[in-house]
Amino acid sequence: MADQTDRKLYLGPRLRLLRRELGINQTQMAEELGVSPSYLNHLERNQRPLTAQMLLRLANTYDIDIRDFMSGGGHTAVQSLGEVFADDLLRDIGIPRQEILEVAENYPGVAEAVSRLYRALSDLRRVPDMLESIGGRPGVTSSPLEWLRSFIQQHGNHFPDLDAAAEEIAGTGASDAARFEIDLRQRLADRHGIAIQVLPEAKLLRSVWHHDFHRRRLLISERLPAPGRLFAIARQICAIELSRLLQQLADRAAPPDDETRRVLGVALTNYAAAALTMPYGRFHQAAEDSRYDLALLQARFGASFEQVAHRLTTLNRSGARGVPFFMLKVDIAGTISKRFAGEAFPFAQFGGACPRWDIHACFRRRGETIVQVVETPDERRYLTLSRSLPGGERPDARSQWAIGLGCELKHAARIGYADGQSVDRIAPVAVGPACHICEREGCPDRALPPVTRSLAFPQHARAATPYPFSRG
Repeated sequence: MADQTDRKLYLGPRLRLLRRELGINQTQMAEELGVSPSYLNHLERNQRPLTAQMLLRLANTYDIDIRDFMSGGGHTAVQSLGEVFADDLLRDIGIPRQEILEVAENYPGVAEAVSRLYRALSDLRRVPDMLESIGGRPGVTSSPLEWLRSFIQQHGNHFPDLDAAAEEIAGTGASDAARFEIDLRQRLADRHGIAIQVLPEAKLLRSVWHHDFHRRRLLISERLPAPGRLFAIARQICAIELSRLLQQLADRAAPPDDETRRVLGVALTNYAAAALTMPYGRFHQAAEDSRYDLALLQARFGASFEQVAHRLTTLNRSGARGVPFFMLKVDIAGTISKRFAGEAFPFAQFGGACPRWDIHACFRRRGETIVQVVETPDERRYLTLSRSLPGGERPDARSQWAIGLGCELKHAARIGYADGQSVDRIAPVAVGPACHICEREGCPDRALPPVTRSLAFPQHARAATPYPFSRG
């Protein structure tokens, strides 16, 4: 069989998307690749095939993985579009999967535009309930959190400018987390005149930390655990020393309103704080050396399980990429509050997670990291790690949370948790994106019928699985 690079490859949309992600125009890219702008224009418009030589130039110039570039990384886009077209409003059209695949692969901009419109539609559908819950307050037409999730996903949850700036602040500081916290406390006091004071919980009822601007104090609740205290101190330093960069990034993002801008500002500052407490180079090296030992990373960087898991989803630096993890944070009722997609994401972009995934078993197996191999209906396999979280900072909180990390099974050799699991031989657990869009037949745990199919309850028998449906 001929190698894939021997065939004519028309990858114009992917080349154009790469250029836009790099923030350069055709003339700049052509100059960097050593070709004429007209030739690059022909490539982007699929009027010329991409040669093996050009693929190598792209890989060497922009540090990209040729296989990832050729595959397009459109799996997440395919799932998102599939979910959109499974909506009740569109299901009667019956758009074939092949057409969805062609749009995702060849027109990524169109796929992203459709997904954005669907998010906006989903927001509008929630407006009546939102207005009722807030007593009819007008003017609520979109969710800042949905906008933020879309923005973070567009950037692959990676902001290199913040990583570089935070690393510069961290410098060659102490590798011991306790010593590093002392250094950050000293920096806050010496450079900014801000003292840190730990207060009884009763004096900080409405927050776990608070910056008393006028008295130049950072007040921290006694209930906040050590990782939270370190993060609060790092966040205060980043808010002050990286204020100009944070402002520039927010301006560049152009959020639609003031509320969304504030939400974005919090998210970017939190990212910077994580980058300071877990500097990219050291954290990436430690993750690779330990084969992603989450407990070791927690101990070394003085971080919580959630902080480490979140940080692992950001390791997308050119030339030093980590395992492309996806992450979910879910409560015991199945509500997802955090969702970060890696290079592939097996669950719904707009709904919940599959009940067959062991993240839901975490609440019965506290303190244990549950390792599972799952397979989606398209026969892709993933290694997942799930763990429940300890109670929150508020003693009256009843919610319980769990974190799920995962990646494609091809990365399992880099992850210590996969050792002894016989990941290549054991039968994976069949999962789906979410019941309402999953077309896997015979699932004993189905909670809803797929909206893309018609129900087919037998008249003179009882089906062996919930919600039987027709394939037609």
